[in-house]
Amino acid sequence: MVAGATVHKGLDGIIVDESRLSLVNGAEGKLIYSGYKIEDLAANALYEEVVYLLWEGRLPKKDELEALRADIARNAVLPEPVLEMLKSLPKDANPMAVLRTAASALSLYDPDGEDNSPEANRRKAVRLTGQITTLTAAWPRIRSGQEPIAPREDLTLAQNFMYMLTGNADDKTANDAINAYMVLLTEHGMNASTFVARSTVSTGSDMHSAIVSAIGTLKGPAHGGANTEAMKMFLEIGEPENVDRWFEENIKTGKRRIMGIGHRIYKALDPRAAVLYERARALAETAHTKKWFEIADRLDKRARSDQYFIDRNLYANVDYYSAIVLYTIGLDIDMFTPLFAMSRIAGWTAHIMEQQANNRLVRPDVLYTGPMDLPWVPLEER
Repeated sequence: MVAGATVHKGLDGIIVDESRLSLVNGAEGKLIYSGYKIEDLAANALYEEVVYLLWEGRLPKKDELEALRADIARNAVLPEPVLEMLKSLPKDANPMAVLRTAASALSLYDPDGEDNSPEANRRKAVRLTGQITTLTAAWPRIRSGQEPIAPREDLTLAQNFMYMLTGNADDKTANDAINAYMVLLTEHGMNASTFVARSTVSTGSDMHSAIVSAIGTLKGPAHGGANTEAMKMFLEIGEPENVDRWFEENIKTGKRRIMGIGHRIYKALDPRAAVLYERARALAETAHTKKWFEIADRLDKRARSDQYFIDRNLYANVDYYSAIVLYTIGLDIDMFTPLFAMSRIAGWTAHIMEQQANNRLVRPDVLYTGPMDLPWVPLEER
């Protein structure tokens, strides 16, 4: 590297590859999956339809969708040794650490674990898409002393998640909200976890290793934990009538920032947030309490009336209202990020397969700023 070269911290502005999977247009607040607007997909598509779209580059026909749905559901069962391992883990373990560990263990029981052919990778992608959902639903039950529930072959992934979590597959409002959440979080360009997954397989490593890398990256609060912090903030506010006072004491004084408002990419309304707003409102209508949605809605409106937020184009992002959706269905706050991983698995696997189809080792450079040509000093003279 030549001294004086431009350094792009965090790879800002660097285009590292081409992809047909998604377009993130932060200036205009647009998100496109393989040609389709996220708003249309969230309103109409099953998660499995989006999986097929990302893997195949087109929407499935009816028989193709049913074949994929059934294939994922049939392969969502966890190997018995992995279930036994989960039961042996500390019950207070970080759920993302549990998911990372279990995803790694899955590779040991996958018949295609070390096969990187396109056909094997497609089979592994199917298994992982189902198994990560099963892991995410199983851990809250296991750590609370309940037996995990096996997936059903007749359900969609969203229905299976709610069934494996609660034993009930018939709550349509909750199922629809989870399906929409999963669609919205499936894919988002060259984010940190996706970049790491592609970097991992660029070395010739396998899909499970790349998914473990991605989960470990998503575990970081700067990537995957914002909705957890947003929900903690709503719980701190406590009641809708406390919003204005909380805003004046914490935001106007500069002591705090609103978790889930503002985004590294979006300088307009995050289109995913608009969809989740409606899902959160629908869930609030059926829940025992509406106050969490009312707190979020009131705080959002208060922020958008403040000149600081207006001048800086700070809007609610996907994490803001997803916190309300996930909390309202009864999910523990520390399980929010695993659900993010469960949703993103199809995007990760699509990127992995795209990387492997036209691979080049990811190997960026770095600008050295250390000393040069230091004289060697013998150990006894230091």
